[in-house]
Amino acid sequence: MKRLAVLKRDDRGAAIIEMAFALPALIVLLWMIVQLGLVFRAMSGIQHGLGEGARMATLFPKPTNTAIQDRINAAVYGIGPGSFAIPTPATGTADGATYLDLQVTYTQPTDLLIVPGPTISVTRSKRVWIAS
Repeated sequence: MKRLAVLKRDDRGAAIIEMAFALPALIVLLWMIVQLGLVFRAMSGIQHGLGEGARMATLFPKPTNTAIQDRINAAVYGIGPGSFAIPTPATGTADGATYLDLQVTYTQPTDLLIVPGPTISVTRSKRVWIAS
């Protein structure tokens, strides 16, 4: 009886048990934060690439769409485990002025260390008014 009372009061090892339950959730949470950071880094690189493409598109005489796409492709950075796509710029007119719509899409599959996570897709676009 006395031994049972001692066991009820003895809490040695409780911290290890609690840590064993909490540590896997903490590791998965930290891994998710790292993957979100990779997506934000890629978004920053996409914005930089779009800016470089926009600068090139405003040159006179107007460069070809392939040259603009190559410039965006060369300037994009931070594309880690994902992939990106640069569609052909769309041309349009508004109020007698010509514009070019540039767009970059980044797609990254994620995982939660054990199970696959969602696929994150981010699209950024920029409209550039072209000198005529």
